[in-house]
Amino acid sequence: MNAISENVKPKLITLVGPPNSGKTTVFNYLSGLKYKTVNYPGATIEYSFSPLLNSFGINANLLDSPGIVSLDASSPDEKVTIEGLFHNKKYGTPDLLIVTVDVSQLSRHLLLASQILATAENVIVVLTMRDLLQKKGIDINIAELEKELGCSVIDIDGRNGNGIEKLVESIKLRHGLSNKITFGESTELFRGKALLKIYARSGEIERNVLIPFMNPDFTEEEKIKRVNDGLNVLNQEMMNKPDARTIKIDRIFLHRFWGGIIFILLMGLIFMSIFWIASPLMKLVDVLFSYMSRESALLFGNNWVGNLFADGVIAGTGSVFVFLPQIIILFFIMGLLEDTGYLARGAMIVDKPLSKLGLNGRSFVPLLSGFACAIPAIMAARTIQNKKERLLTIFIIPLMSCSARLPVYSLLLAYLFPEQPFYSGITLAIIYLFSVTISLIIAGIVNRFQSKILKVEDNSAFIMELPAYRLPKLNFVFKSTLSNAGQYLKKAGPIILSFSLILWVLSYFPGPSAPVAPTVNKAGLELTSNNKTERIASSYAAKIGSFLEPAMQPIGMDWRIGVSLIATFSAREVFVSSLALIFKVTEPENDDIQGSILKAMKSAKNEKTGQNLFSTSTVAGLIVFFVFALQCMSTIAISRKESGSWRVPMLQILFFTSTAYIFAFLTVNGLRLIGIN
Repeated sequence: MNAISENVKPKLITLVGPPNSGKTTVFNYLSGLKYKTVNYPGATIEYSFSPLLNSFGINANLLDSPGIVSLDASSPDEKVTIEGLFHNKKYGTPDLLIVTVDVSQLSRHLLLASQILATAENVIVVLTMRDLLQKKGIDINIAELEKELGCSVIDIDGRNGNGIEKLVESIKLRHGLSNKITFGESTELFRGKALLKIYARSGEIERNVLIPFMNPDFTEEEKIKRVNDGLNVLNQEMMNKPDARTIKIDRIFLHRFWGGIIFILLMGLIFMSIFWIASPLMKLVDVLFSYMSRESALLFGNNWVGNLFADGVIAGTGSVFVFLPQIIILFFIMGLLEDTGYLARGAMIVDKPLSKLGLNGRSFVPLLSGFACAIPAIMAARTIQNKKERLLTIFIIPLMSCSARLPVYSLLLAYLFPEQPFYSGITLAIIYLFSVTISLIIAGIVNRFQSKILKVEDNSAFIMELPAYRLPKLNFVFKSTLSNAGQYLKKAGPIILSFSLILWVLSYFPGPSAPVAPTVNKAGLELTSNNKTERIASSYAAKIGSFLEPAMQPIGMDWRIGVSLIATFSAREVFVSSLALIFKVTEPENDDIQGSILKAMKSAKNEKTGQNLFSTSTVAGLIVFFVFALQCMSTIAISRKESGSWRVPMLQILFFTSTAYIFAFLTVNGLRLIGIN
C-alpha cells in the first residue's frame, strides 16, 4: 500500500444521488464513520465532509451532498446544493463524482445519473438496493448497463459493505484524472423536451439491462423455467411494482383510519421518550453541575471570582449540557424512523392539513418535539428541505409549551387553585391546547406575509419518495446521533455560554455597598443567600427592571417581577428560583420550597400602591405571558444557528414578547373589569 503524501493536495470526490438512494451509506463505508457536518457558505444546507479512509491508500477527501432528484433546481435550497455540487466554495471542483442509483427504482434514478453524465466526465455509478430488486424476481446486467451509460458501474451491498473494495479499486484507476464540468453549458438538458428524452432513454436502458433473477440454489430446470417466465413478465409494470412486504405494511401504516391512529401513537411515544426518559438524565446533569458549582464556590471563596465560576461559567456550561439527553434521544429515534422508511410515511399523513398553514408533513415532528424542548425541536427542523417551510417551523416552535414552562405553570396554578389538583390539571390541559391553537393561527398569519416577514419566497413543493421498509443500521444511526449532539455542543454551546456570562454580569454587578451574611438552616447548610438577594436588588438587572417598571405597572406588576422575567432568559424555570431570591424565601417550612414561595407571593405588596402584588388577574396574566414570550437564551442561540442569521431570532423576540405583553395586558385588565382580582 502506498503511503499518502501530506504535501500533495488531496483530490475531491463528491457523492451525489436522489434521497434514500444509499448515498450516505456508501459515504459512511468510505469515510469509516469519521466525518464532520458543515454548511454550504451563506446557507443552512448541510453536507458531510471527510478524508477517505487511510487504509485505502488514496489521498482524497469525500463530500456527501444533500439528496436531489434532478439538476433542474426548483427551490433556492436545491440551487445552492447543485451549485455546491459542481463547485464547492471551500473545496473547489470535484475531481470525481460518484452517483448512487437505487436499482429497485432504476428508471427514475437514471434521470439524475444521465444528467450528471452529460455534465461531467469522471463519473462512477454505484448501484444499491439490489436485494430489493431480486425479491421481485429481477436482476440487473451490470456489464450491459456499463455499455449503456459509458462509465464504470459498481454494485454495493449496503447491509455488509460488499463491493466497497471494488469501488476503491475503480477510484484508484481514476485518481490521477480531473473532472471536466460543463454544468453551465448544459442546463437545457434538464427541462422541457430534452428532459422527456432523458426519461424515455432511462426507460429504454431499464428494459435493456434487467434480467430474470437466478438464485444460485436454483436447479437447471428452475433456471430454464425462470428464463421462460421472465421473457413474459419482465416489463415496466413489474419493475415499478413496489416491494411486496412494503405493500403489506403500508396497508396498515397508510390506512385511512388506522394509519393516523398509529402515527399519533408513535409521535406520542417520541414525545414521552424525550420528556420522561431524558428527565432523570437531565436531573443527573443538573445535580453534577450543581455540585461542581458549590465546590467551586468553596474553593474560590465568597467573592466575584468564586461567583463567576459558580454562577457564571459552571452554571452556563450546565445550561448547555442539560439539554444533551433530549437531543440524543430525539435524533436517535428520528434516525431509526428515517432508516426504516416510516418517517416519510408520517410526513405524508400530516402534509395535507399542515400545507394549508404554509408548513409541510416534515414540520410535524419538530413541532411535537417542541413540547419537550425547543432546542432539539429546532434542530429537528433541518430535515425540512424547503427553506421557507423550515424557517416558518423554526419561527413557531417556541410557542409549544416546553417542559421548562412546567415549573412556572405548576407554581402559578398552585396559587390560583390551592390544594385543587383537578382544576390545576384541567387548566394545564387548556394551556397546552391553547398554545397549539395559537401557534397554528400565527403560522397561518406569518405564511400570508412570509415574503415580508421571513424574506423568503414561497416556492414550496412537497415531493417525497416512499422508500421500502428496511431494518435500520444501528451503527450509522448512532453515529449520526452523536454527530448532531456534537454540532449542538460546538455551535450552540458557545452562544449559550456567552449569554450566561452576560446575564451573570448583569445580575452580579455593581452589587451592595456591604456584604450580607447568608442564611443557613439548623444543619448549617446555606439555603438562600440574603447576599444574593441584596446583590440582585442592587444589580444592573434590577436597574433594568426599574427602567421597565412603567411597562410592568399596566399589567399589575413591579420591578421585582420584571427582574425575574429578565432572569428567565437563562432558562424559563429560573423564574421560580428568582422569586425565591427576590422575595427572600429563606427557611422552607417542612422542606416545601414551593409552599414558602406561595406564602411569600400572597403577602407581597406592590411598593407603589400598597395592594397585593399577586392576585388572580396578575397570576393569570403571567401564565398568558409565559405562553407567548420567548424567555430562553438557548432557544435564541439555536434559532440563530439553524436559521443562518439573526433575523429569525430577533423577529421571534420582538414578535413573541410584544404579543405576550399585549395578551397579558388584556388578560389582567379584562379580569379586573369583570371584578376578578
